[in-house]
Amino acid sequence: MVLLIPIIQNDYILLLAYGIIIISLFFIKYVKLDWLFFTFALVTMTASEALFISTGVEVFERNSLFGLMPIWLPVLWAYVFVVMRRLVKVLEN
Repeated sequence: MVLLIPIIQNDYILLLAYGIIIISLFFIKYVKLDWLFFTFALVTMTASEALFISTGVEVFERNSLFGLMPIWLPVLWAYVFVVMRRLVKVLEN
């Protein structure tokens, strides 16, 4: 999904592409509570990134969400959290 960032320059089209990819991957393999974990991570990462950006440590040229960050960034982070959760479950077995 990261490889799409330089290819798709429009943040909203990239968000749509991420949405299609994530929904497709959830249909292919859904682990119990994935949507809940994704939603929690989405809200948490949006707030965390906004706080981090407000410190001035990080600046984005693409700032379609609240004028701070790309709208697709929290979605990407949220799915990364889902993947990390799945990986931990695999490693535990």
